[in-house]
Amino acid sequence: MIIFKLLVYFYQDKPNAEKHGIDLHKGILLTGPVGCGKTSLMTLLRFMLAPKEQYIIKSARDITLEFIQDGYPVINKYSKSAFQQTGGELAPKAFCFDDLGVESNIKYYGNETNVMAEILLSRYDMFISRHMITHATTNLSASEIENCYGNRVRSRMREMMNVIAFDKEAKDKRV
Repeated sequence: MIIFKLLVYFYQDKPNAEKHGIDLHKGILLTGPVGCGKTSLMTLLRFMLAPKEQYIIKSARDITLEFIQDGYPVINKYSKSAFQQTGGELAPKAFCFDDLGVESNIKYYGNETNVMAEILLSRYDMFISRHMITHATTNLSASEIENCYGNRVRSRMREMMNVIAFDKEAKDKRV
């Protein structure tokens, strides 16, 4: 059923999207236990899209490490400045933030920042104003997302992403 829902979304199958409660104007939040195939699925499915519509997969941990090196411009890089030239106009870049929740708060010149929370809040603003699509994979439950990023981020993620969840008992497919 998970793969079916993802195919409905990526094929933009309106009748089945309505039937299964999938909003085709939002992104995807793919949740589940470690090793169930979230990253693999999101990596494969992006190739179903036209090249100009493909999202970029970026590890949340790598983004926080980038922030340590480059500072606050990194937040803009993945949110307010995430646009690409397409057919003579600027179009928002879609990202899939992989393994959301494995990163930690970072201190940059003494200021502690939850980098991914800031990026998600900024992308939410861009979702409302410019229809910027955001996807993510995570091992976290809804309550763990709230503990990690706060109620505001959790609420905004719900508004800008369809939640598709593997069963908690899904087996680790890695050998």
